[in-house]
Amino acid sequence: MLPVSLGHYLAVSAVLLVLGVFGIFLNRKNVIVILMSIELILLAVNLNLVAFSATLGDLAGQIFAMFVLTVAAAEAAIGLAIVVVYFRNRGSIEVEDVTLMKG
Repeated sequence: MLPVSLGHYLAVSAVLLVLGVFGIFLNRKNVIVILMSIELILLAVNLNLVAFSATLGDLAGQIFAMFVLTVAAAEAAIGLAIVVVYFRNRGSIEVEDVTLMKG
């Protein structure tokens, strides 16, 4: 069995980052998909932090990853609450309709 090296973690993280960026730029109509894509990007960052922290033997990266997870959870909760309230008022969650809220 081959050992899992830092390069493997970085490759998985790069795939997660690319999927998140593609999710944001290719699907601009659904707010839920955009929020999930942002979560993928944050997970890619966390994977990098934990991988480098484990490789270097330093605990600071893992602690910082916990803070990023906390911010991601708060972003998801607040973002979904805003989407639910917006859906109740407008009846749709398309991003194009959000521009009507200006002013």
